[in-house]
Amino acid sequence: MVITEKGISDLAQHFLAKAGISAIRRVRKTDNLRIARACGATIVSRTDEMSENCIGTDAGLFEIKKIGEEYFTFITECKDTKACSILLRGASKDVLMEVERNLQDAMQVARNIMMESKVVPGGGACELAVANHLSNKAKLIQGEEQFPFKAVSKALEVIPRTLSQNCGANTIRTLTELRAKHTGDAGKTMGVNGTTGKIADMNDLGVWEPLSVKLQVYKTAIETATLLLRIDDIVSGTKRADGQEGIGAVGAE
Repeated sequence: MVITEKGISDLAQHFLAKAGISAIRRVRKTDNLRIARACGATIVSRTDEMSENCIGTDAGLFEIKKIGEEYFTFITECKDTKACSILLRGASKDVLMEVERNLQDAMQVARNIMMESKVVPGGGACELAVANHLSNKAKLIQGEEQFPFKAVSKALEVIPRTLSQNCGANTIRTLTELRAKHTGDAGKTMGVNGTTGKIADMNDLGVWEPLSVKLQVYKTAIETATLLLRIDDIVSGTKRADGQEGIGAVGAE
């Protein structure tokens, strides 16, 4: 069997078919790399570079199936495959795209867990625990330096507040009760149940989020806020042609 990213001339197809060799042309480079990993083959650029060691012998079965109105090629029963393809089917294009997006999200979560095995409780429990810690930290700081701690603490409460709003629960009552739960060490895993809108222990529900994602989200949020403040400071310090001080970007909006 021959698989190539380029085309195959009619003469070459004739001799390949005469010898009982199947040929697949116009294969995408990404698919070709996966096929090579699954079959244990080595991709070569020219025919004179081919040798017996380049031939992949790990594939067990090659077949063509018709699914719906299209034909698909399957290479299965590989010995030690390091790549695979997932075939998705849906009632409509929109449903299929949604299934593909969910599958990609799930695979990315699995990858993050493999790279960094640490997890934190979901349902807004992690955000409220960090917000509570920053709020307590701000009380120990004098002067204007405590305001950034309070601002970040208030911003983190948006996550459990949004979860509560999406569930149709009473936001103020839920957040007040949740803050009370997080005052003690035993309530660090208490969060909002995304289905019922009630406060629940994320450890019992089994709702966890990768630590690596949380860290990246916090870093990006802080960097974005710093960038906006820096731009606003520069714009507000510029002078217009008439000599008056320019207004800030936020004020202009």
